[in-house]
Amino acid sequence: MTNLAEIATDRRTFMGLLAGGAAIAAGAGAAQASKVRTRAKVLILGAGAGGAAIANRLSERLDGAEITVLDGRAQHWYQPGFTLIAAGLRDARYAISSTERWLPRGITFVSDYAAEIDPEANRVTTVGGQRLDYDYLIVATGLALDWDAIEGFDLSMVGPENGISAHYASPEMAEKSWHALDKFTNEGGVGMFGRPATEMKCAGAPVKICFLAEDIATTKGNRDRCSFVYNAQAQNLFGVPVIHHRVRQIMDERDIAYRYQHVLKSIDLGARTATYTTPEGEVTDRWDFINVVPPQRAPEVIVNSGLAWRDRWIDQGWIEVDMHTLRHARYANVFGIGDINGVPKGKTAASVKFHIPVVEDHLVSEIVGREGTRSYDGYTSCPLITRIGRAMLVEFDYKDNLTPSFPGIIAPLEELWISWLMKEVALKATYNAMLRGRA
Repeated sequence: MTNLAEIATDRRTFMGLLAGGAAIAAGAGAAQASKVRTRAKVLILGAGAGGAAIANRLSERLDGAEITVLDGRAQHWYQPGFTLIAAGLRDARYAISSTERWLPRGITFVSDYAAEIDPEANRVTTVGGQRLDYDYLIVATGLALDWDAIEGFDLSMVGPENGISAHYASPEMAEKSWHALDKFTNEGGVGMFGRPATEMKCAGAPVKICFLAEDIATTKGNRDRCSFVYNAQAQNLFGVPVIHHRVRQIMDERDIAYRYQHVLKSIDLGARTATYTTPEGEVTDRWDFINVVPPQRAPEVIVNSGLAWRDRWIDQGWIEVDMHTLRHARYANVFGIGDINGVPKGKTAASVKFHIPVVEDHLVSEIVGREGTRSYDGYTSCPLITRIGRAMLVEFDYKDNLTPSFPGIIAPLEELWISWLMKEVALKATYNAMLRGRA
């Protein structure tokens, strides 16, 4: 059991880390590289985490450039908060702000979506028919959630009446998901969790919500009335081997059943059954609660643009960028940031933070006629919540090496209160600083 001295030490350590992180974020804006005079036209597709952040960085870095951001969504969603909302720890408003709030002054914001991308002509046409020419294109569209791929499922089903959760969909759907989870952990039954077979953003989120559901049932005194089943899409619970083994150990300790190579195919709401594809054939199970996470793919406009990979991820459509420079393999004036990139790892907000300086360096270097030097090593961070008040701060790279930001202070595979606070308190401040181009 943790004693008071240990708690006090943890608090002092955390406050020191938080103060240090704030100082770094504040100092990042003051330590900008020298400005570059240019008349270049830079078009950014998407005003989410990656789009807003690079817009702020380039508006400070490029003097005289014409920077345009194209995005039709009025709301900015803080997606790392969706799991907290789905666990009843925040309401939907926690994750919602205005898109324009995060964009810098002096740029052009076009509130519309791309309908066609022509990388040969260096032009994007919007849904409304506006033509936007560019010298440099930054693709930061994020990805599309393919809900239609789950047969029999519709987002209108989400909520306590049907015992269905879909916390990836939106802040409002994450809140409805909480009401479904709350009812399940009150009444008991079988809870089903899992992830799709496609690449996906924040691949740890389905594991987190499973852990949180089990913890909530335990806290309510209803654990013996609930069964938990986690359906992994591959022969592991997490793609990084050392993290897979730790997650498996925790699931064993907490009597959470897990199955490998089970991919959700369909839902039968009337029968409350789910059908999974497996190497041995289809398996159908009954549930009282199910968390649905759909396949995830590039938006259709990207798939049809000629920017997607031609020999990898054919069914998913990620853009073909160099895994280290994030520059397109066939169109040198195109770069990718965030979930849309066809790279082995990096579909998290933390990864975006490391994409930004790489893209900035190579784009600005191109403008001034030199070679860029920054390289992305696949850094991905997942504050893997294991229960309310405890998390593991797992960070890794392309080679599956653990890359802890606080070695000797935060042990990445231990369930720690400090790691929980890094997720629950510090992460949003760091995220907001990133949006402003300061982290």
